[in-house]
Amino acid sequence: MPHLKPIIYEMNYEKEIIDQDIIKEEDKKYILSYPTVYIVKDADKQLNYSVYVGETSDIKRRTIEHISVDSKERTDWRELADSKTSEMYIIGHEHFNKSMTLDIENKMMQYMASVDVVKKVNNRRTNQQNLYYSHDEMEKIFSKIWRKLRKFDKRLFPLERTIRDSALFKASPFHKLTDEQLDAKDRIMATIEANLTSKTNKGQLIVVEGDAGSGKTVLMSSLFYELNQLAKDESENPILRNTSQFLLINHDQQLKVYEEIAQKLEIFKLGKQETVLKPTRFINRYSEDNPVDVVIVDEAHLLLTQGKQSYTGQNQLNDLLKRARVVVAVFDKKQILSREQYWEPDQLDSLLADVEKQGNLISLKNQLRINAGRETIAWIRSLIDEQTVKPLPQNDEKNYEIKLFDSPAVLQKAIEDKARDENFGISRLLATFDWKYINGKKDGDHPWYVKIGDWQMPWNLQLPVDKVQKKQNKKLAWAEQPQTIGEVGSTFTIQGFDLNYAGVIIGPSVKYRNGRIVFDKAASENNKAKQRRSLKDGSKVDVSEEMLRNELNVLLSRGVNGLYLYAVDDELRAALKKGAVLNDRK
Repeated sequence: MPHLKPIIYEMNYEKEIIDQDIIKEEDKKYILSYPTVYIVKDADKQLNYSVYVGETSDIKRRTIEHISVDSKERTDWRELADSKTSEMYIIGHEHFNKSMTLDIENKMMQYMASVDVVKKVNNRRTNQQNLYYSHDEMEKIFSKIWRKLRKFDKRLFPLERTIRDSALFKASPFHKLTDEQLDAKDRIMATIEANLTSKTNKGQLIVVEGDAGSGKTVLMSSLFYELNQLAKDESENPILRNTSQFLLINHDQQLKVYEEIAQKLEIFKLGKQETVLKPTRFINRYSEDNPVDVVIVDEAHLLLTQGKQSYTGQNQLNDLLKRARVVVAVFDKKQILSREQYWEPDQLDSLLADVEKQGNLISLKNQLRINAGRETIAWIRSLIDEQTVKPLPQNDEKNYEIKLFDSPAVLQKAIEDKARDENFGISRLLATFDWKYINGKKDGDHPWYVKIGDWQMPWNLQLPVDKVQKKQNKKLAWAEQPQTIGEVGSTFTIQGFDLNYAGVIIGPSVKYRNGRIVFDKAASENNKAKQRRSLKDGSKVDVSEEMLRNELNVLLSRGVNGLYLYAVDDELRAALKKGAVLNDRK
C-alpha cells in the first residue's frame, strides 16, 4: 500500500542509535532509507520547549553524530543529549526527496519559532528551495504532517491558523522569499561584503523602498538572521565571520516581536550587548570612533529628523551612518506619520539620488500583504494617492472583499463576526486619529472613546485585563491581545502589522468636497500630524495634509483578505456608496 500520509514516530532521545524495533516493517524504507525530517524537543519545569529541527538522508547516522559528536562541541546539543526527558519525532513520507525535506525543515523552523511555548529553536541555517519535482505538493504534505504532530502534543503543535495569525510568524526570517526579495537580498549582501573588505569605509547607506505590504519587513528579518549565522565563529564566510550586526526598531509593538524572535533564535545578544533595540538607545550607546559593521533599520521612515526627549541630535539616520560601516534602511515615505519624522523634500530627494547613484537604491514593487487583484489595489491607491473615489471593482480575481457600512455599530458587528469565525484570522477595528486619546491616562474616570452619535468604543490599549492575561500580553502585539476586539486601534498600534479583515472608521479629518477627498486638520486629534514643522532655515511649514494622507494609507493597507469601511463624513460616505452602486449596475 502506498504511504500517501505522513509517517511519524516518537521515541526517547537517550540512546545513541534509533530504536528500530518500534518501526513497522512497511515503514522502515521511508524512515531509514529515504530523506526524513526530525524534531528533537525537551521541556523545562515550566513546560517551555527547546527544539531542534533538522533533515537528513540518513537518520541513523545523523542521530549518532548529534549525540556523540555535536554534544561535545555545542551546548544546545549537550543539553538535549544529557536530558532524561528529551524526545524525537522522525517524519517520513513516500514523496520525500532532498529538496522537499529541506523546504519542510525551513517551514517547520518558521512554525516552531512562532509557537508561544517554544523558547529556543536550535538550527543554524535557512534552506529555502527553488522549484523542484513535486514542489507543488509541499504545502499540502506539510499541513498533513502538522495535523498528525498535533495528535502527539497540542501545546507544541497548535492549530496552523493560530500560528499564521501571530506577529511572530509574519515577521519570521524563515518565510520563503519571492524572486524579487531574493534578488534584493543578494544585492544587499554583495554590497555589505564589498564594503566590509575595505577597512576604512563607514557610512555606506542602502535604502530598500516599497509601499506598505511589499515584503520589506520579511526581507529585513531574513537578512538579519542570515548575517548573524554568517558571523559565527564556525562560519565559512571569511568576510562576515565575527562581524557585528544590529536590528533597530522604532515602533514599540514591533520591537516586542523582534526581541522575542531574536531570543528564540539566540541572536539577541552580541557579547553582553543587545542586538535588537531602538535607534535612540543604539545612538546613545555606540560611538563614532568605533563603528559597528552592519545596522538594519526596519521602518526607517519612523526615524527622527529633529531632537525629541532622549534623542538630542538633529537626524537619527545621519547619526547611525556615523556609527556603522553599512546601514540598510527600509523606507516608505508614505508611512511618515509625524512632523518629527518629516524630511524636507530637497533633503530626501538629494539623499535618495545619492543612494541611487551608488547603485544602493532597491525598490520592491510586488504587493504581498493585500490578497487582492490589480483593480482592487488600484482602487485603494486611488483613494489615497489621487484622492478620488472611483467605482468599486467587481468580482475581484482573488476574492478580496471590500464592504461599505452605514453605521459604525454594523461595522463593529461585522468585524466581530469575522474575528469569531475560526476560518478567518485576526480582524480588528481601526480609525483615523480623530478622537482624543492620551496614552497612559484616562479621560476622567473612564477610557478615551471613539464616539460617533450614540455609538462608542474605547481607543487602543485601555481595556482592563487580569494578571495572567497582562503577563501574556507583554509579548503580544496589540491586535493579538484577545481583549482588543473590544477596542479601536490607531496607526500607532497597527503600523507594521496586518489583519485578516480590517474595519476602518474614516473619521471627520477625511472629507469629500467638490469631487475630491480632502484632509481637514481641524478635525484631527493627532498633534504630531497637524502641528507645524520647523525647517532647517528656521521657517515653519504645515505638513498636515501629507501626514493625514499617510495616516489613511497605513490604515487602508492593513487588511489581507478584506477591507470594511465606514466614513463619518456624509459626503464621503455617499461617494463611496455611489461608486459601489455604479459598479453593481455594470
